[in-house]
Amino acid sequence: MLAELRGLNEECGVFGVFGHENASQITYYGLQSLQHRGQEGAGVVMSDGERLRGHKGEGLVTEIFNQDIVNGLTGSAAIGHVRYQTAGGGGYQNVQPLLFHFQTGSLALAHNGNLVNATSLKRELEAQGSIFQTTSDTEVLAHLIRRSSYGSMKDRLKTALSMVKGAYAFLIMTEKEMHVALDPQGLRPLSIGKLGSAYVVASETCAFDIIGAEFLRDVAPGELITINEDGLHSEQFAAAVSDAMCTMEYVYFSRPDSDINGINVHSARKRLGKMLAKEVDPAVLEADVVTGVPDSSISAAIGFAEATGIPYELGLIKNRYVGRTFIQPSQTLREQGVKMKLSPVRGVIEGKKVVMVDDSIVRGTTSRRIVTMLKEAGAKEVHVVISSPPIKHPCFYGIDTSEKGELIAAHYSNEELRELIGADSLTYLSVEGTIEAIGHRKNELGECGQCMACFTGEYPTEIFPDTQHPHDKEIMC
Repeated sequence: MLAELRGLNEECGVFGVFGHENASQITYYGLQSLQHRGQEGAGVVMSDGERLRGHKGEGLVTEIFNQDIVNGLTGSAAIGHVRYQTAGGGGYQNVQPLLFHFQTGSLALAHNGNLVNATSLKRELEAQGSIFQTTSDTEVLAHLIRRSSYGSMKDRLKTALSMVKGAYAFLIMTEKEMHVALDPQGLRPLSIGKLGSAYVVASETCAFDIIGAEFLRDVAPGELITINEDGLHSEQFAAAVSDAMCTMEYVYFSRPDSDINGINVHSARKRLGKMLAKEVDPAVLEADVVTGVPDSSISAAIGFAEATGIPYELGLIKNRYVGRTFIQPSQTLREQGVKMKLSPVRGVIEGKKVVMVDDSIVRGTTSRRIVTMLKEAGAKEVHVVISSPPIKHPCFYGIDTSEKGELIAAHYSNEELRELIGADSLTYLSVEGTIEAIGHRKNELGECGQCMACFTGEYPTEIFPDTQHPHDKEIMC
């Protein structure tokens, strides 16, 4: 469903390049390809081998950067970031990459995820004299690196990484090096590619396709990669605890042309739709037409239609030209915004029994409005099928559902929720069906290799008390 209307948002995307004469232009296109991961801010920090400097702002990549700005960012290495702002927080100072200048050199950080022990670490660091300039979890790592006096930059980084907990895909850049780190659970996607002799790093492989880079491999859980003029060097800064990729990356967040841990996102979503066809009530199979809620649900809708033989049609059209400034993170405007962003195709659905495929339900407001729109456009029946299990538990790893009170499925039964959204039937995909459909490889312990915490309440890391009451900070990358 439409993230900006529904309130389910992944926090950001990161991109980096090292060793290319057109690093700034490549980073610009890389960030554009990751724009779906965050539309509230973007930034780039460049290195020319002697100093770091950057440019950032609030808005879309195309609003922040023009040709003159991109051309003015000289250097052969860069890291970039796109971010989503959670309700009630944000500001220019939180836009990444964060850039710090010291007497001994400079440091830039870009982060995708959320540190579950950031509040307690920040409290300890402030007691020791640290002064924070942002409300971003990312700044905690910079202070930890700076306060460590042991060894090389890589040694200090390893010490700092051993102290942070949660989900993180970090890009850290100095004048001479780029460091890449993924948390020991592997909760966020991060891949390495090659463009000529240069190395590129991105949250999603779709960025490699845009710039013409060759995919090399995914970054492993607990891996620290250092890229410099001598090439790429890899080591484990921590033992891989598990392979627990966020399931919502496959269900919703990532672009369908991306591959995550060897699994194509579009293909995974089609399999989710096909699995739904096996689990749905037989009465739903008597429908006349299948439609998906643009954009992330279309692949699942195609899979459902293929498995059932019910024709797939464009029953809902997304208006791609509504200004971004119209969208605000409030419940009232979310509800009003549905009609601005989606339109039913009356000629397709009038007089028909419609299967509406969606990827998830968070608050339920948008689902209710879409069901109402379809019925107002003449749909005889609307059967809602969801290509994931009910979201009943908050996420503390970088998705803005950090409070259980926001999650409608945590408070209502399936039948009660069906009545609330006005559907003739409501079917969720089972946990087991989701795992099987995505097809993630199992680890040595036979675990599925996916984080299912928002569905099951089983978190792959310790959840600190401060994390469960995040009102005093902005949860962001």
